[in-house]
Amino acid sequence: MVMAMKIRMRKRVVAGVWLVFWLMGIVGVCGKSSSKKSTYIAYNTSHGIVPGKINVHLVPHSHDDVGWLKTVDQYYFGGNNSIRGACVQNVLDSVISALLDDPNRKFIYVEMAFFQRWWRQQSPVIKTKVNGLVNSGQLEFINGGMCMHDEAAAHYIDLIDQTTLGHLFIKDEFNQVPRVGWQIDPFGHSAVQAYLLGAELGFDSLFFARIDYQDRAKRKDGKTLEVVWQGSKSLDSSSQIFTSIFPRHYDPPDGFTFEINDVSPPIQDDPLLFDYNVQERVDDFVAAALSQANVTRTNHIMWAMGTDFRYQYGLSWFRQMDKFIHYVNQDGRVNALYSTPSIYTDAKYAANESWPLKTEDFFPYADRANAYWTGYFTSRPAFKGYVRVLSGYYLAARQLEFFEGRNTLGPNTDALADALAIAQHHDAVSGTQRQHVAADYAKRLAIGYLEAEELVASSLAFLSESKFSSRHGNQVTKFQQAMSFMSRTSSDHCPLLNISYCPPSETALSDGKSLVVLVYNPLAWEREEVVRIPLDLYLCGMSQKISLNDKVSSEWITVQDSGGREIESQLIPISDISLSARNYFVKSYLGRSPGSTPLYWLAFQVSVPPLGYSTYSVTSAKQRAAKLSEIRTFQEETDTAIEVGRGSLKLLYSANGKLTRYVNRRSSVTACAEQAYFYYSGHDGNDSDHQASGAYVFRPNGIFAIKPVNQASLSVMRGLILDEVHQQLNPWIYQITRVYKGKEHAEVEFSVGPIPVDDGIGKEIVTRITTAMKTNRTFYTDSNGRDFIKRVRDYRSDWDLQVTQPVAGNYYPINLGIYIEDGNMELSVLVDRSVGGSSLTDGQIELMLHRRLLHDDIRGVGEVLNEEVCAHDECEGLVVRGKYYVRIDPIGEGAKWRRTAGQEIYSPLLLAFTEQDGNNWMNSHLSTFSAMEASYSLPKNVALITLQELENGKVLVRLAHLYEIGEDKDFSKMARVELKKMFREKKIARVTEMSLSANQERAEMGKKKLSWKVEACRGEGPKAVRGGSVDPVKLVVELAPMEIRTFLIDFEILQLFGS
Repeated sequence: MVMAMKIRMRKRVVAGVWLVFWLMGIVGVCGKSSSKKSTYIAYNTSHGIVPGKINVHLVPHSHDDVGWLKTVDQYYFGGNNSIRGACVQNVLDSVISALLDDPNRKFIYVEMAFFQRWWRQQSPVIKTKVNGLVNSGQLEFINGGMCMHDEAAAHYIDLIDQTTLGHLFIKDEFNQVPRVGWQIDPFGHSAVQAYLLGAELGFDSLFFARIDYQDRAKRKDGKTLEVVWQGSKSLDSSSQIFTSIFPRHYDPPDGFTFEINDVSPPIQDDPLLFDYNVQERVDDFVAAALSQANVTRTNHIMWAMGTDFRYQYGLSWFRQMDKFIHYVNQDGRVNALYSTPSIYTDAKYAANESWPLKTEDFFPYADRANAYWTGYFTSRPAFKGYVRVLSGYYLAARQLEFFEGRNTLGPNTDALADALAIAQHHDAVSGTQRQHVAADYAKRLAIGYLEAEELVASSLAFLSESKFSSRHGNQVTKFQQAMSFMSRTSSDHCPLLNISYCPPSETALSDGKSLVVLVYNPLAWEREEVVRIPLDLYLCGMSQKISLNDKVSSEWITVQDSGGREIESQLIPISDISLSARNYFVKSYLGRSPGSTPLYWLAFQVSVPPLGYSTYSVTSAKQRAAKLSEIRTFQEETDTAIEVGRGSLKLLYSANGKLTRYVNRRSSVTACAEQAYFYYSGHDGNDSDHQASGAYVFRPNGIFAIKPVNQASLSVMRGLILDEVHQQLNPWIYQITRVYKGKEHAEVEFSVGPIPVDDGIGKEIVTRITTAMKTNRTFYTDSNGRDFIKRVRDYRSDWDLQVTQPVAGNYYPINLGIYIEDGNMELSVLVDRSVGGSSLTDGQIELMLHRRLLHDDIRGVGEVLNEEVCAHDECEGLVVRGKYYVRIDPIGEGAKWRRTAGQEIYSPLLLAFTEQDGNNWMNSHLSTFSAMEASYSLPKNVALITLQELENGKVLVRLAHLYEIGEDKDFSKMARVELKKMFREKKIARVTEMSLSANQERAEMGKKKLSWKVEACRGEGPKAVRGGSVDPVKLVVELAPMEIRTFLIDFEILQLFGS
């Protein structure tokens, strides 16, 4: 009873209070006793920087992934919104409208792949207005590449190409030059990004968000979130860039996000409406600003006002920022302003502060204790390999396009350029996209390849035409090309050479016909290498089957060089696993079985001039034919070592298939060496941490040796040119180790998959090469294929590392290679695609080759990394085929091989085929060609990484010094290139040196570059020396170690090679 009375009394009191408030409202409104009115407010958004106050730079932006959960086109036009409600078209429409409403508002945009799509759809009226916004600084392009590229799994040449594509679009359409880097979302940051894709582009600053959680905590405490980053020891202070790391993610402080469905309280400043909160929100703003100012030097702080796919209704953001700027500045405790990273950079520079110096890179990245983002270094390894193969093909195709002359109406390289550019996105080549998005990237690459393939065939036919014949009077050669990893539904080419399918080389060679093999070399130095093509000997005049144990020469095939001289050749049996893959995938791609089955590879050594080709003919013969490999199989234990290799390099195996010793007789290197496969069990996240291993994160839950199901057999195939060791390690791992007579490295080709997961455990497959070297916890990995960076196990140079993941926390991205050394020798391993790797034990190198997982790592992709291939009405796990290369050198000698072989791996020889009757093709065509003067080639420490005719007729040329300072006693020095000798049939009229992305002259870029003050925290070394200016008469280019120089060349008369 008492309780009931209290409840009734409380209800009466509440009702009474509401009655009083209601009556006061009646009096206030009807009696007009209140001075408050609801009226238009003109918000003052014109404030600039105020000296002496904390200036809060509000930078409106939208981070628009060029594919991730949806495809790039779906993101653009707003398709597939059941996955994510995102429409970049709406973002740009909305932002442009909001900017036109107020000249003080600003916005930055990054991804030119989206902006280009939008721009092409706009009317002349809108284009004029947008040009006005750009010229006034309201709309600023920063970063400016086609995408915000990945920094771990991308090659530096791809990064340059995709950035150049975007920068030239901006220059052509708006006459603007981006001056700020904005890499806010990649999962760790490379040294190459700082100096090459930063300082060498003319950028004055670089901004990003993701660094290791331990590193961030220390930097916040020490006010070192902003630094001057020197990414290259070779280029020294000339490669420095001011770098700003966000104190949190790339979004605003909590409570300041204003997309239409966001939960942050907006400012309610109408006094006649409930929830008036101006002072409350101003207090929130000031508190957040003061908090950030406490971890930042100078009186300038930046708020990144946006995040993923924001501003689809841009007014909802700008309305609130207008109000905050207006009321915060009326309050007066801090100053708020619309800004851009360029304005912020200039303000920091004007403060005349000395900044801490940062060297090396920001890998690996962890966002908490058991979450190292090092799995994506290997994720989707087949896609990574596809990107790398097409990248090398694109380099060669542009060269050939230049030789023939660019034709915008005919086949060209543009589609492949666009597809490769998008593939560098940090959720593309990284392997962190959803499966249907990965398929979309691959489809775009395949379409681009098909068009470039037509161009290459046309260019090779053009170059091979004899000067004393006319293309119009004779039938033009139809070349058929050979490449790996291609997707094509025509049998005219060799799209599946990596699984032994090449119809041109399997054709009948009877009735006096022969196969002409044209071998093109995209490198600017001469090469001698072994090429292999599959042959069907039954179609080559052979009437009986060869025994695989036949040790005598077979008399059916002979190979001749362009001078008609017979050269050594070798027949190597094609492995059963290759034939099985051939039958399976050919039917999948072509919808039919491949027909006859070639049993052999034909191997022969070729010699190819720089930037040119050589031709070889393959014919059926009666004598002096290709030698058949001698084959021996070992299965039982014996005390006799098995020696492999006919040249300087010898590999020794035990009879049970284990590598035991590496011997190089020329260099006197002898080392105990072993190689084996293991798998990490992917953590399922079913512990208190709930962190699983997934597309991004590598979190192992134990390592297990992969042991042969039965005693693994060791098949050794010996020949005049190379030896092969075949090992079936288990039903899903097959390995071929090749030792070439004329080479001093071992080539290891692996086939891994389908990885079994029927036990409910995801697996991450690694190979280990183990020696007895004493390496003191130290190893070296490349940065995007350029500089090598010293790594020390369980150590970070910037803070005292608390080790929580001793395996994943010591993994690093590898694009070129990894090596270890002691006082006597160095072990190097080079790769054919991006992988993750480490040295977890002294004397050992580990590479992760494949991953198949069953749990999502909760980093946004929302899909497990369980790649499958579906064909013939069934699906099975992905099989990955790839290569890595191993060599041991005396100490100080390994760099020569790493740099030279690294270029050859990136730019493989390109094979093309045609047929001839007798010698009619050889007699009527140019059998050899080089774009360069006879006997001239680039120095061995210089690579030609770009040769491309642009739409305006100018020719883009990039030359790269391959060595770091102090890396090699012979090649770490100034190099010289004679441009006149590079183009023997063309006369150079003018050479203009440009920035790396060719959007401004180098001299002008140097004049504008900001020079930042650095704290005197370490002794200064010798200043970097750069190559001098190019004399307009001598036309000799100097390149210092690690220097890349970019030129636009005008030729006097556009004379075509071979014309």
